[in-house]
Amino acid sequence: MNWLEMYRDRVKTAPEAAKSIASHTRLFLTGNCSVPQTILAALVERAAQVENVEIVQLLTIGSADYVAPEMAGHLRVNTLFISDNVRPAVNDRRADFTPCFLSEIPNLFRSGKLPLDAALIQVSPPDEHGFCSFGVEVGCTKPAAQAARRVIAEINPAMPRTMGDSFIHVSKLDTIVLADYPLPEVSMASTDPITERIADHVASLIPDGATLQTGIGAVPDAVLKRLVNHRDLGVHTELFSDGVIDLVNRGVINGERKTIHNGKMVAGFMIGTQRLYDFVHDNPIVELHPTDYVNDPFVIAQNHAQVAINSAIEVDITGQVCADSIGTRLYSGAGGQVDFIYGASRSKGGIPIIALPSTLHRKGHPPVSRIVPTLKVGAGVVTSRNHVHYVITEHGIADLYGKTIAQRVEALIQVAGPEFRDDLTAQAREMRYL
Repeated sequence: MNWLEMYRDRVKTAPEAAKSIASHTRLFLTGNCSVPQTILAALVERAAQVENVEIVQLLTIGSADYVAPEMAGHLRVNTLFISDNVRPAVNDRRADFTPCFLSEIPNLFRSGKLPLDAALIQVSPPDEHGFCSFGVEVGCTKPAAQAARRVIAEINPAMPRTMGDSFIHVSKLDTIVLADYPLPEVSMASTDPITERIADHVASLIPDGATLQTGIGAVPDAVLKRLVNHRDLGVHTELFSDGVIDLVNRGVINGERKTIHNGKMVAGFMIGTQRLYDFVHDNPIVELHPTDYVNDPFVIAQNHAQVAINSAIEVDITGQVCADSIGTRLYSGAGGQVDFIYGASRSKGGIPIIALPSTLHRKGHPPVSRIVPTLKVGAGVVTSRNHVHYVITEHGIADLYGKTIAQRVEALIQVAGPEFRDDLTAQAREMRYL
């Protein structure tokens, strides 16, 4: 039987595919902009007919009917990164959260520590050799598909064909559902004067020839806009968005000085608009790989002048970074922050950065400093004070590497909001840091 015959033989409708999912099984749901929408909708439709189906996922884009209260006892999410569409369910205990570094998630599946009965994935149509591309999400989805007992794949012509370690053969797809809908789009973030000042400080540290970890959000987007006069930048990142396109078209991002994957942009996944999907389709400069490779700190460290730009919820005055919770309220996850902060710190000329606004402003509430004497009770330390090099706010750059506790405290107070500095200093003295 050739691959075309396999393909035709395995095509089912979405309801037929959903009906093959039995009670008491564990599924992997591919995430980001790659959620297989028709299969998932069919599963939600018949949820009342199954019991205790566990859905393992990371960040997903779009609505999440599968975590609605009425799904209790039928479908239950176990998320390895908390996105906004499942956050209420996690904090209401209707869904679970498993903390894990992004670099280590593939091994959870491959080792059998988190065995998968099935992987629900979305891929591009097969090429003339029968290979489909995972498209915009390779990082954790390819390892899950390799480890799962069964693969249920939605084939969508809107999925771009990305290069790298990003392919699966039709023979590995146990069930195929044909779909045709546009991928979700996430636009570049809006900016403000605070973000612009943070981006100015971040960009001032980036040399020509650096390799960038870019992400999605206001700060990474603003930083990229400031690099138009740089030369020979590279990209090695867990994800990228539309912001890289103009720099590639200008010849600023060309990867010519990269020490590994020379001339290539390397990532695990991407989130963006149709412009980005068109840009990466069959584009030989772009390579997507699983995250146990992309996010391996010892791979990252091989890049010359690796820049890592990450954010935080709050930073204490010794440099401890909370990025996954607000006190005991679970908010997101470690993601790839530690992977890239540590990898960049081991890179020759590397620049590991934590960037955040100095102050939290909420309507109807007084301003709150995000540079704090101590983290909130229950707050998760994602990046330890030992890993942190630079903390950047709109007020400047705190260089903490190789500094004493007293020097760290003084540097961090200087990048806090001016209205909080006296109080932070007084509390630092009470704690005998100064």
